[in-house]
Amino acid sequence: MSPARNHLRPARDRHGRGLRGPLLPQQTPRFRTRGQRFDMEVLEAYSPIHNAYLDELLGLDIAVDTVPRMRLRADMSILPDDIVADGPVPLGRIVPAGVDSAGRPTRARLVIFRKPVEARCANRAEREELLGAVLTALVANYLNIDPEVIDPRFNW
Repeated sequence: MSPARNHLRPARDRHGRGLRGPLLPQQTPRFRTRGQRFDMEVLEAYSPIHNAYLDELLGLDIAVDTVPRMRLRADMSILPDDIVADGPVPLGRIVPAGVDSAGRPTRARLVIFRKPVEARCANRAEREELLGAVLTALVANYLNIDPEVIDPRFNW
């Protein structure tokens, strides 16, 4: 064996794409995907409401969906109360408790739609404000109270 083969040579970057593999450890907050960061923002916005109405919200689950998966008619100018929307675009909704296709009971669920919320916000502060307003409106509808009772600064 020749001496040139024994030593390690640095790997070439033939296509100019840089390092391969993750640059950050998976445990760091920066490693999270946009969807995971949005999920955390939803939980942060929901936690004060949940803590204030803990007993009343025990039967309510919270979920994030990428896009709305509901059939809305194009001629609908007024949406049902269980849907919070910006014009014709739903931002969140309440799915009432019921029975699934297998006959098992389901819990009521509050669903936030990620893509429509992100499309309406330029930065994190706007997103937090919009999430707070949407969550306040949905929880107020679920509890059958005015949103101003939950958040006196509520402005929709």
